[in-house]
Amino acid sequence: MTNIFTMGGRLRGAVAAVAVIVLPLVGGLAACGTEDSLLEATDPDIIDPTALNTIEGAQALYFGALGRLRQATGGSNGEGSSWLFGGLLADEWSTSSTFVQNDETDQRSIQTNNSTVEGMFRDLARVRTSSTQAIVSMKEFRPTEVARIAELYFARAFAEMQMANDFCNGIPLSNGTSEEIEYDSPRTGADVYGVSIASADSGLALVASATDADGIKIRRALLVTKARALVGLNRQADAAALVPASAVPTSFSYEVTFAVTSGSNILWSQPNSSLRYAVGDSVEGNARNLFVRNAIPFVSAKDPRVPARYVIASNGRDTTKSQDGKTFARTTSIWARLTPVAVVSGLDARLIEAEGRLKANDTPGMMTILNALRTTPPKLGEVQPTAMAALATPATQRSAEDLYFREKAFWTYSRGHRLGDLRRLIRQYGRTQDQVFPVGEHYRGGNYGTDVNLPVPQAEENNPVLDSRPACIDRKA
Repeated sequence: MTNIFTMGGRLRGAVAAVAVIVLPLVGGLAACGTEDSLLEATDPDIIDPTALNTIEGAQALYFGALGRLRQATGGSNGEGSSWLFGGLLADEWSTSSTFVQNDETDQRSIQTNNSTVEGMFRDLARVRTSSTQAIVSMKEFRPTEVARIAELYFARAFAEMQMANDFCNGIPLSNGTSEEIEYDSPRTGADVYGVSIASADSGLALVASATDADGIKIRRALLVTKARALVGLNRQADAAALVPASAVPTSFSYEVTFAVTSGSNILWSQPNSSLRYAVGDSVEGNARNLFVRNAIPFVSAKDPRVPARYVIASNGRDTTKSQDGKTFARTTSIWARLTPVAVVSGLDARLIEAEGRLKANDTPGMMTILNALRTTPPKLGEVQPTAMAALATPATQRSAEDLYFREKAFWTYSRGHRLGDLRRLIRQYGRTQDQVFPVGEHYRGGNYGTDVNLPVPQAEENNPVLDSRPACIDRKA
């Protein structure tokens, strides 16, 4: 059996050929009438490639690709998705685990051999590989299921967009769908956003005029994903034009779901169950004596969109320590073990529209959208926020930018937006990293570093195109 994989996942991992070992029987058995009998051993974990070249096999690939999407967003079986580590590098979470990989990410000084980052990069790359494999098979064996084929394009487009949001310039998009890997050169984030848009357009071409419920749902998911990629390219007006309420209503949500038998919501299990991530705040340390400049006070603000609290022991008095045995645990009730998570939503669409107004210097128009959300808040996970007072219109463009990104941080908490938004404040709005990312003394010791993205992992240096060079072209925002 050959097990070949790149960062895009196993090429033939689920479809590697079965090795059958054939041994001659000893003479005693042959004498019992079992002449020419053989002993055969088949590995039950390996699927013959030909078994997938069927109608049933195409469906299995479809579900497998969506399972990869679930793992790369809200349902990882390991440390977590880049949603968690992106929020840790930004200001959504603080480390409260014993893992050095978490500490260095929170401290903004990430090594390229960080094994957790490697797993997160691989998970997103596997979504691309699995989706592409499934698209080919679905088109051949289940061509009338256009909504499902479009959904696979959505999964691929979303993974590409998330990679561009989170990782450094230098993302290879190697093609691992055939027996021979097609290695790719490192691409800039802008290039990867463009690939995401192309994937989304391929899916939209299939469901552009869909009138059935599934087709409409996937069209909306594709529109929001494409719009988010356009925002990454500083094309906010084009993005906003894609997702008006008539095309993507605020009530829309494309969710990944969970079950006790198949895995928990990682946004609950790591921060709440394992107490390895603490809700971020603008003051850190158990004595709350370390001011973290630029960090949003997700705990102290007591905002109804991110209800957060210190965990109190069963005696009702003592503050519970986190997994590291040192840090007071801070959790949020947004997520429970089986709470579905919106990968994309109508809320995202409204925030994209609001940023379109912001970039057009239409602060009143932006405030109309933001205050409408505050008046009638959509549900966030397990939390239904109470109505909030309208915000006053900022007096300057810079203060309008500050307000918008603060509001968005509360609306999209822990859903994989924050790191990309902080990078865009540098790349598109002229800020410097020390005006945007957490700065100051870190409660683990030393000071915060200067990283503004996750590195493409060292393992990608096995890509022969790189010739052992680092994958990251640069570590700029």
